Amino acid sequence: MQDAKTIDSIATTSITSTAACGRGVSRRSFLEGMLAAAGALAALGIAGTGAYAQDGAASSTGDKSGASSSQGDATAASQVEMQKGKLDSIKVAFVQLIDNDAFNTMIQGFKDGMKDAGYVEGTNATFDVKNAQGDTATLNSIAADLKNSTDYDVVVPIATPASQAVVNAEIDTPVVFISVTSPVAAGIMGALDKPDMGATGTSNVIPVDEIFNLADKLAGGKVSTIGMLYCTGESNAVSTVEKAKEYLDGAGRSYQEATVANSSEVAQAAAQLASKVDMIYVPVDSTVQSAMPELVEAATDAGIPVYGSDPVMVQSGALACVSVSNSDLGYTSAALAVEITNGTPVENVPCVTFDTFTPVVNVATAKELGIEIPTDAGYTLMGE
Repeated sequence: MQDAKTIDSIATTSITSTAACGRGVSRRSFLEGMLAAAGALAALGIAGTGAYAQDGAASSTGDKSGASSSQGDATAASQVEMQKGKLDSIKVAFVQLIDNDAFNTMIQGFKDGMKDAGYVEGTNATFDVKNAQGDTATLNSIAADLKNSTDYDVVVPIATPASQAVVNAEIDTPVVFISVTSPVAAGIMGALDKPDMGATGTSNVIPVDEIFNLADKLAGGKVSTIGMLYCTGESNAVSTVEKAKEYLDGAGRSYQEATVANSSEVAQAAAQLASKVDMIYVPVDSTVQSAMPELVEAATDAGIPVYGSDPVMVQSGALACVSVSNSDLGYTSAALAVEITNGTPVENVPCVTFDTFTPVVNVATAKELGIEIPTDAGYTLMGE
């Protein structure tokens, strides 16, 4: 069994190139470590299994891009080049509905990218975090304040709710979002390759078949009944569940779903769902993620594994996930922000998506559930 490693320490080297808007190569660390990383990844057995649909027309049962043909192509992550910043100094406002470790990692990734562009926090870069503490009204108030503010060079909302609030406020400051699962479905851009509402950024869409295939492998056969738990107020979660149901219907598989309106409802919903299913899947959902320990406790008491959509969920006790690196999401959004503040109009900077994903498994949770992890599968392991 390989040593435990966090996804963010390796997934930055596991982004592969696809044809899109042709921009060169991504982050500096990727360039400098490309050859060494290839050998390291090969040694770990980590390989990408997702493929970005270059013509934007992936099938409904194996949707690799999260986009339909009408949405247009995004730029592949490995084709985004980090430029040197042209401003003497820069001021950034991060906006988030709620605080969690995944968002903190994205913010740090963004700061790392800005540093590589020449913007150093405390020297010529200022980063303010505006946190709505889980309250939608506060989030909308933050967005309204930013509409009337001229303090910032770029506004960076994190995840779908914050991005929707900022875009709906129609602020004049350029907007570069981090980690929006379905930007078009969320109403923050008309097409992935043509931002038309003053906002662009990175998408963390994961093909739904990836997580269910992983669950089947860890279960040693097809999981009989799949449970899905999500917040109805998060459009990214809703759209992902719709894709999951479409996939499962096409595969003739059984599923149950449970919904919550806020994090305080998660534990009870998990306990009720666990009595009906053989696994629980949580899509990208900051509301449910904030209550992941309670969810995992309720599910584990019933002997049911929880599958998440982010390594932070796995760190919080979920059995496994298939994920894009949160660091890379932040870093790549920083590259877009630098490009825009250097003078490129937002509408000429396509959304960026990723086409390589890494399975992450919590060893301690697997032991507690009596699940044996294949030693030759190339999974990233946590919690040993």
